[in-house]
Amino acid sequence: MRIGLVQLTVGDDPAENLPETLALIRAAAQGGAGFVLTPECTNALSSDRAHQRKVLRLEEDDPTLAALRAEARDLGIWLLIGSLGLLTTDADGRFANRSFLIDPQGEIVARYDKIHMFDVNVTETEVYRESAGYRPGTQAVVADTPFGKIGMAVCYDLRFPHLFRRLAQAGAQILTVPAAFNHLTGQAHWETLLRARAIETGCFVLAPAQTGFHPEREGKGRQTYGHSLAIAPWGEIIAEAGVKPGVTFAEIDLAEVEKARARVPSLTHDRAFDGP
Repeated sequence: MRIGLVQLTVGDDPAENLPETLALIRAAAQGGAGFVLTPECTNALSSDRAHQRKVLRLEEDDPTLAALRAEARDLGIWLLIGSLGLLTTDADGRFANRSFLIDPQGEIVARYDKIHMFDVNVTETEVYRESAGYRPGTQAVVADTPFGKIGMAVCYDLRFPHLFRRLAQAGAQILTVPAAFNHLTGQAHWETLLRARAIETGCFVLAPAQTGFHPEREGKGRQTYGHSLAIAPWGEIIAEAGVKPGVTFAEIDLAEVEKARARVPSLTHDRAFDGP
């Protein structure tokens, strides 16, 4: 299976972002990718909750989702929409950060709402409270495809290894980690954490990322790390995108999953213990 990782630099307007996203998905398909993956916040990246409330839509009304489903159908590809910011009907008014797996008929095969919220103080002046705008998901997801089982995650989930272990023990052979990773934490931790998740689970890890500076109409904008990665089950980096928007290709062979797990079958070695 040839995969294409789409790396984007989106702004805060979904309509303005969509043409570039479609163009890169087409480029990935033209390059032979049968499975194409986009990053977290494919439709828009914004910290302005009032602006988001104006431009985001419910899932059933979202034009980015509709356009990407149609594109997957027209190209005959599997497509992971890393995530979309979506309105919800929740009483508290918070949004959903939702990843979608789309089949070659344009149908939604699986949905995953990001579980872990990025509520951190990166520096004294760079503070994030994702949970103030987004409500966390509660359901881990493994999706079946003809080319393998996919365990779905999003960005900050990467720091919670128990989620990935559960996904692998539930049958996942490929783990998807679309992200808009912070530029400071990305430089320090992105590659290390992704390689660790691959090694711990014996899975391929596919991580398409946002990159560069993301301007906002109101506010200072933000910087993301880029460096989309594809990692093999033994922990080797098989593709790395650098910092420019574009498409990065890799070949994956699920025989490598079984080979890695046979060498170190740690997924079957869990033991109960007491404490602390």
